[in-house]
Amino acid sequence: MKKAVSLLMAATLGLSLAACGSTATSSSSAAASETSSAEATGTVYKIGICQLVQHDALDAATQGFKDALVEKLGEGNVEFDEQNASGDTANCATIINGFVSTDVDLILANATAPLQSATQATADIPILGTSVTDYATALDISDWTGTVGGNVSGTSDLAPLDQQAAMIQELFPDAKNIGLLYCSAEANSVYQCDVIEGYLTDAGYTVTRYAFTDTNDVTSVTQTAADASDVIYIPTDNTAASNTEAIANVVLPAKVPVVAGEEGICKGCGVATLSISYYDLGYQTGTMAYKILAEGADISTMPVEFAPNVTKKYNAANCEAVGLTVPDGYEAISE
Repeated sequence: MKKAVSLLMAATLGLSLAACGSTATSSSSAAASETSSAEATGTVYKIGICQLVQHDALDAATQGFKDALVEKLGEGNVEFDEQNASGDTANCATIINGFVSTDVDLILANATAPLQSATQATADIPILGTSVTDYATALDISDWTGTVGGNVSGTSDLAPLDQQAAMIQELFPDAKNIGLLYCSAEANSVYQCDVIEGYLTDAGYTVTRYAFTDTNDVTSVTQTAADASDVIYIPTDNTAASNTEAIANVVLPAKVPVVAGEEGICKGCGVATLSISYYDLGYQTGTMAYKILAEGADISTMPVEFAPNVTKKYNAANCEAVGLTVPDGYEAISE
């Protein structure tokens, strides 16, 4: 009987220890709750990235997107098929169709043309856009509510155009003629010019548009704009961003200042910008991708998101070249 009681006590003690062990295990699990579901299940997500063209802004957005997913999913749980369309819309379609045929888990469309190609290629694979200014314009949506619906969402690179117009007025109160320099083939550039022209006209400026069709006529159109303008405004335009050296070679000798819609263009040929961080925008898009892939978020209900902050910045060298003294409140663009 004593032996039986001893065995019973030992069993009870063992169960108590097991319970303590279970509690410890639960605590460890809670502490490790930040580990992604991908790491837990061994899932490897395949992401297709189509970037329209190589330049600083789009490169930063792609890098931010990748960094967010690697951080949240783990190094070995995500594979990127990253391809550049070299500014060619037809290449965008070819790249996107390749992603569809290999059945990637998600497509990142970096800029408007890749987004348009992606939406035409698939209604099933989740598509996130980034570096897209206005989704309603890009996708021809007439009743815009902030959400694309279907298999599409993403982030917008639009900095407030009313604040950009106010910045032009702050820097150049005595200017009379403002030239809008942009690529006519980029729908979002046209949209930005439509909006900011209204603000500038209301401020009393005479506004004239100067549109180039592609890289081949950037220099000639820029020369025409420089000859007739006191100040030139360039929106977030991918063709312009890829040709800032050609633009600078015209405007700086002529001492015509350029105000740009984003930092990359300003760094190349501008004097000032109201800019977002494209890296942060890409990272924000990567966070959206994580929610879709690992947490099961419904992309059709995800509103398009915007960069959280904008910053007034100036290009010190270009300001000196055109004789502009920038007031307080502007941050110098780093070399």
